[in-house]
Amino acid sequence: MSLKIFLIVILAAFLHAIWNAMVKNEDNKYLAVTAIVLGHIPASILIILLTPTPSIESIPFIIGSALLHNGYQWYLLSAYKFGDLTKVYPIARGTAPFLVAIVSVIFFGIALNNFEILGIFAISLGILSLSFYETKNYKNNSAVTYALITGFFIMGYTITDGYGSRTSGSFLSYMGWSFILNAIIFSIILKIKKKSEVISKTFKKGKKIFFIGGTLSYIVYGIIVWGFTQAPIALVAALRETSIIFALLIGILFLKEKLTLLKAMATSIIFFGVILLKFY
Repeated sequence: MSLKIFLIVILAAFLHAIWNAMVKNEDNKYLAVTAIVLGHIPASILIILLTPTPSIESIPFIIGSALLHNGYQWYLLSAYKFGDLTKVYPIARGTAPFLVAIVSVIFFGIALNNFEILGIFAISLGILSLSFYETKNYKNNSAVTYALITGFFIMGYTITDGYGSRTSGSFLSYMGWSFILNAIIFSIILKIKKKSEVISKTFKKGKKIFFIGGTLSYIVYGIIVWGFTQAPIALVAALRETSIIFALLIGILFLKEKLTLLKAMATSIIFFGVILLKFY
């Protein structure tokens, strides 16, 4: 991976941590997630108008991506019913990079050297370790189960978008159509679950997350999808999750969270993984 791609993906990880902090700070997670999903629509419409129509070959990927993103969103929301975000989210995000690497190597024949595999494993382990703190706060094993399933959905849409963006002819157009379809499906499920009032609440109480969080989220994933077209998907997926380091710093500096030994150790492990990916 070139230094240019490496630094741009790290920038995306930093921006990811910013909008994630907005979601974390919102008590109503349904409102927060809805605001992010719907917040992708304005940028998506603009991008669709300015870019070529994606190739016919990429249409199954667009549909698959929207469905997998919805699986990720709804299982994550379900996980929050049984465990706190600080416990659930690291499990979901930490399992994804290693799953992507395993599937890439076994099913797609992607060659990763030993240092890259070790680096991906270190990043996953560092993120996962953050969920070990105060495990007694979990309400039975449901939080862990839902979080692990969420990780599988992250792996699914990561690989789908990685290959879909490469076949689309325009990764931006691909992303725009995928996000609009994602928002449509998400809204339909809200209605089925009789939670459609969350949409109106989003435009009353969640405007900040909708406009700022949604736009930042769009930019972040746009960079990541671009990265998929430039470097091995598994490496980009792993680097993306280093956003957890920036999230920890934001939590400590702005949200008055404590710097614990566990957080320091986790950050060190993740940083070690990043070094392996870039310099070996």
